[in-house]
Amino acid sequence: MDPKQFRTELLNWYQDHKREMPWRGEADPYKIWISEIMLQQTQVQQATPYFRNFISLFPTVYDLAKAVQQEVLKAWEGLGYYSRARNLHAAAKMVVKEFDGQVPDTYDEIIKLKGVGPYTAAAVTSIAFGKPNAVVDGNVIRVITRYYGIEDDTRSSKTRRQVQELADELIDKQHPGDFNQALMELGSVICTPSKPKCDSCPIQAGCTASKMAKTDSIPYKSPAKKKPHYTIGVGIIERDQDGKILIALRPNEAMLGGLWEFPGGKQEDGEDIQETVERELKEELGVEVKAYKELTHLKHTYSHFSITMHAWHCKLLSGEPKPKESQEVKWVATDDLQKFPFPKANQVLISKLVN
Repeated sequence: MDPKQFRTELLNWYQDHKREMPWRGEADPYKIWISEIMLQQTQVQQATPYFRNFISLFPTVYDLAKAVQQEVLKAWEGLGYYSRARNLHAAAKMVVKEFDGQVPDTYDEIIKLKGVGPYTAAAVTSIAFGKPNAVVDGNVIRVITRYYGIEDDTRSSKTRRQVQELADELIDKQHPGDFNQALMELGSVICTPSKPKCDSCPIQAGCTASKMAKTDSIPYKSPAKKKPHYTIGVGIIERDQDGKILIALRPNEAMLGGLWEFPGGKQEDGEDIQETVERELKEELGVEVKAYKELTHLKHTYSHFSITMHAWHCKLLSGEPKPKESQEVKWVATDDLQKFPFPKANQVLISKLVN
């Protein structure tokens, strides 16, 4: 199948089978940009309600730029990879200040925005502005390696460069946005990681992996390193006089930066979990506490590690909490905790406290 036929078959299939999405067919570059940032690490069905809510809160780049970071993070709460939200907020300010409120329409300009990498730059410029910049994401890598029978490790930069070059050759220069979306759609719904629906694939006639019955082994991705696991102890300090609970604001540059949390940290060798909580709160807040009762414990997995978090009720024995390792500390009524943006694991603790 030559490149021209590849494009024709793919685009015809896309016109007949593309899924409805709130950003699909959108002409506003700002909304396309928001959708692409959300879709970087998130499935379509999960991103959809977040997109609708985000656009209702921040309908234009000016609204996003003038928003308070806490408002942006609260709108992002539960979507994960919070650096996306912080970068998006910073980039919106840059668009307003340096580009007069217009999302840049060239690859070289838009990639200067914070949080915009090669994939997002290609996606936004092709979909919003019709620029022939080919996207490469996990779906595209899978389709192209199978189609061309590439058996090299897709973790390697050499293989990714090869896939990018092939995508650049294949892209339909008349309809680059549709082509990119079609290729990603094909990988998402037909050329799936396991049990691909080859009989329904519009480009099966030219697919090497399908002909050689190698869709199980292509693409090849070398095993990932084993994720480390940490035991975490956090303290729920309740103030005697009014029952308010202490929360701390994580540094912007840290993981989960800009979100609130119950203070605590990693268990050290030889400690029991109560000792961890008491030590961490002394280091982070400069206070002496007594961890006297476990509220709950839970497991949570992040992209590069997993945790078991133990939350303990604590009595404040001495000292006034100070933000030694955070941006700010705050005493908050239990019923008001849900007004603040928290990481997902902390949200579970909040629901237990509220209930």
